[in-house]
Amino acid sequence: MEPIFRIPLGDWVEVGLDWLINTLDSVFVFFRAVFVGAYDSLDWLLTAPPYWVVIVVFAAIAWWASGWKLGVGTLVSFAVIVGVNQWDNAMHSLALVAIGTIVAVVISVPLGIWAARSDRASSIIRPVLDFMQTMPAMVYLIPALAMFRVGVVPGIIATIIFAMAPGVRFTELGIRGVDKEVVEAGHAFGSSPARILFQIQLPLARPTIMAGINQVIMLSLSMVVIAGMVGAPGLGAEIVQALNRIDAGKGFEAGIAVVIVAIFLDRVTASFGTNSTRKTNKADKADKTGKTAKTNKASKTDNVGAAA
Repeated sequence: MEPIFRIPLGDWVEVGLDWLINTLDSVFVFFRAVFVGAYDSLDWLLTAPPYWVVIVVFAAIAWWASGWKLGVGTLVSFAVIVGVNQWDNAMHSLALVAIGTIVAVVISVPLGIWAARSDRASSIIRPVLDFMQTMPAMVYLIPALAMFRVGVVPGIIATIIFAMAPGVRFTELGIRGVDKEVVEAGHAFGSSPARILFQIQLPLARPTIMAGINQVIMLSLSMVVIAGMVGAPGLGAEIVQALNRIDAGKGFEAGIAVVIVAIFLDRVTASFGTNSTRKTNKADKADKTGKTAKTNKASKTDNVGAAA
């Protein structure tokens, strides 16, 4: 059935993409070089040392972040990755996720701050975030492939676009959730907007922001397989090969490695947010205890004076 009319949206997109490629080709070449260099450096850092050294470092980070249980669990879990012969692939994927997450956080946190401080900016940013989150992730690969060619860079670009939305939303939510009386007290003492942001709002919003960063990491890991479809090395490439060959065993081994890496990153980042919340609560309790003690002391002094 022929439609009464057709909107040539696809044609407009292709024309716009061709214009971007022809006009900004040197810019895309520059960013490709930057991302490839960053990825290769981090990948070398993870794969050059013996695997047991990297595992010990990961276990120490987990121990410091959450305690000995997570540290021991990290040792055992990453030993499983070595046992199923997926260590190098896991490190390739971890490097990709790390680069994508860092760039997504660097972009999303300032955007979240801007949205929290401006209702107009928030009203503009929110529909864009809705579009980014609802658009199928594989659609992002098409323009990324045209701009950056096959390899790890299209996977990183798609990861950044797909994963940055929670960082913006949680940052805005955290800053808007800061007690207004505390902010007004900062203004009353003559603090500048920058000082209020960095010394009051961001520290108090840190648990919520860390939860957003946690979600950014999880969404980045979910893009591993899609990145493997465009030539990015790692566990995604292994899963794609297993799918093409209908090799259930190989696919399960790579999938288990993805799960282990995801649990490690999730627990560590969640622990940072939990620890900051505990420190804030302890500080609040200490302040309240100090104020109560001072009040009681003043009351006793007044009572003694009245009795005299």
